Amino acid sequence: MTDSAEEGAERSPAPRGALAALRHRNFRVFYAGQLLSLCGTWMQSTAQGWLVLELTDSALLLGVVTAAGSLPSLVLTLWAGVVADRGDKRRIILIADLVMGVQSLALAVLTHVGLITYPVLLLLVLALGTANAFEVPTRQSFFVELVGRDDLPNAIALNSAAFNGTRIVGPALAGWLIAVAGTTAACFYANAVSFLFVVVGLMMMRLPPFRPPERTTSVLDDLREGIDFIRGDRLTRTLVWLIAAMSITAFPYTMLLPVFARDVLQVGAAGLGWLLAATGMGAMMGGVALAAGGARVPRGPLMVGTALAFCASLIAFTFVRSMAPALVLLGLAGFTMILNTATLNAVLQSLVPNRLRGRVMSVYVFMFMGMTPIGALQAGALSRAVGAPYAVAVGAAVLFAITVAVAVRVPELRRVR
Repeated sequence: MTDSAEEGAERSPAPRGALAALRHRNFRVFYAGQLLSLCGTWMQSTAQGWLVLELTDSALLLGVVTAAGSLPSLVLTLWAGVVADRGDKRRIILIADLVMGVQSLALAVLTHVGLITYPVLLLLVLALGTANAFEVPTRQSFFVELVGRDDLPNAIALNSAAFNGTRIVGPALAGWLIAVAGTTAACFYANAVSFLFVVVGLMMMRLPPFRPPERTTSVLDDLREGIDFIRGDRLTRTLVWLIAAMSITAFPYTMLLPVFARDVLQVGAAGLGWLLAATGMGAMMGGVALAAGGARVPRGPLMVGTALAFCASLIAFTFVRSMAPALVLLGLAGFTMILNTATLNAVLQSLVPNRLRGRVMSVYVFMFMGMTPIGALQAGALSRAVGAPYAVAVGAAVLFAITVAVAVRVPELRRVR
């Protein structure tokens, strides 16, 4: 981070602690806009899964839609990291959010008037994924300009709490709104409006004028420099591969929750909202716990232990057939998942020099989101062949085995403090 960027991270005199990052005005403004926008995002995500089932009645095609949403990340995210390191991060995020708002509005109108079809939905999902491919790595590398390096882990934890905490309100509200309005279009309209708040937040920030970095290297050389840094550091490389394994094996369980709600638990659209909300509640509690006390817990053992607990809770979830234990186990899965991924993110960013932050975080996002098409397709195909419970259980078991193997073979991972 440049000196000017450090000066731009304005702070109030609030003491450091669980909310340390919120003493920075720019982060407070950004955080408020994100809270409202993310609620709309989860409403759209919930409604989109239900819409796919209404249009196709196919878990496999549901997996294809999820894969289509992440496919642009597979193609574009690494280049987006170079763009983030070279460009004005606030402007990049602003443009991406405007594109996502227009996508939501188009989806709402087409669904409302009855013109939405599965191929059209795929195209709109691809458009959203393209905007996300640029927005997510840029936003991840933008936090350090808002709060500085000292408060960066706290900002990551608070962002994770917000991202997952909005699962409580968003999916539950989506399920209720679909039941009352009789159409998923209402959720898409709500998401389109929610993007106005994050755009306003970005425009309210007080940042120093952007100064383009002096570059004598090509875009390809810049990309290679970031990849070489990851390849040359064993711990960084291990963290990146771990997040890829999670994305392919266990994370697709959320994609199959509409199938669990309709066919396994038989609780309908409203029940789907509660299943996703339970995951969000657990994740929010995990983010808050990490923000409050994460600095006092050795991070290596925390990453390993929470990964194993996440897998165990998912495997147990696949055996239940009633709502109450399903909600408890999904809450535990959300809690352990966010402790794991937020800790991994914070450790990874602590290893990265500022000039490479956008590129390294783009590789992180590439593995986190770009591998999702592979995970979604394998989960959808396996679900079609043997059922959703077996698909989720197999993925979680594979991740459990990978985590154990990595913890044994890479001892420096266990020693991270």
